Amino acid sequence: MRQFIERHTFWAIVLVLVIAVFLWLVFAVWPPWLVDAIGRKKTFVNTLINGVTLGGLYFLVASGFTLVFGLMRNVNLAHGSMYLLGGYIGYEVAEASGSWFLGLGIAFFVIALSGALLQVLVFRRMEGDDLRQTLVTIGISIVAADLMLAAWTGVTYQFSPPEWLFGATKLPIISVVKSSGAAVYIKYPIYRLTVLFAAIGIGIALWLFLNRTRIGMMIRAGVNDRDMLSASGVNVQLVFAVVFAIGAGLAGFAGVVGGTALSISPGEDIRYLLASLVVVIVGGLGSVTGAAIGALIIGLAEQFGLAYFPTYGVVLTFLIMVFVLAVRPQGIMGGR
Repeated sequence: MRQFIERHTFWAIVLVLVIAVFLWLVFAVWPPWLVDAIGRKKTFVNTLINGVTLGGLYFLVASGFTLVFGLMRNVNLAHGSMYLLGGYIGYEVAEASGSWFLGLGIAFFVIALSGALLQVLVFRRMEGDDLRQTLVTIGISIVAADLMLAAWTGVTYQFSPPEWLFGATKLPIISVVKSSGAAVYIKYPIYRLTVLFAAIGIGIALWLFLNRTRIGMMIRAGVNDRDMLSASGVNVQLVFAVVFAIGAGLAGFAGVVGGTALSISPGEDIRYLLASLVVVIVGGLGSVTGAAIGALIIGLAEQFGLAYFPTYGVVLTFLIMVFVLAVRPQGIMGGR
């Protein structure tokens, strides 16, 4: 952070000012002229928190994608199918057992196993051939989508989370002050806040895993110089299979989490694959921190676009991606 401030003092000041304005908009009591200009504070704050929590969900999906695509340089365009399959498997297990957490764990394990098999059977045979990887995984995703449609039809499925995650909690944010002087506070769903905290926890764990553990150093060394790492006695293929399994497992984990926050239905695989691609491109290849920043930007852009200019809201995320590619092609946190 200190290096960023020293190198980019102007942008650091701009960032601090933007954060200060947002904090004022969230915690201050809005004057009438601001309500006339933007609308109700409740709408703005709910949109803001929706964007942050959606960014957390996008990060859960994109964190696995950034491990596989950004770090290992494996083009896995079946990542969205793993998200959707994880959601379906988690739903079936949760409904059969009555345990949402068991569904979450089984979805992670099964999709992680499928990711390891995909790495061993497919990607290991096409090392360095990006075009073949792209075409093969597109084919796998198409076949998987049709098989899931045949198995689960076109019905939309909705998870039932544990009871303690139901309901809403009161936030320390004043929505409006009544004429009597009483303050009305904003309430927000507990589950969505839980998704955000889970994304933060997983992000910290991934960063520590990649930057502070021996296995993480092996992964980064294997990406940069596989032959040298192999010569030192490390089983590179085993390390890469483990990384691929973790990345796929996170997609399955996100399928249950996202299916509970929103829903599980055909077409969600394409949506989250595109979101993961945009997040990784904006944040920077191979950077967990970049994936978090990219997910936050895309989540906020989607929600504010839908709330304030829904006609053009879909275009906003792609405009952000084009801008980042034009100004900083390697992404916000990507290396040169």
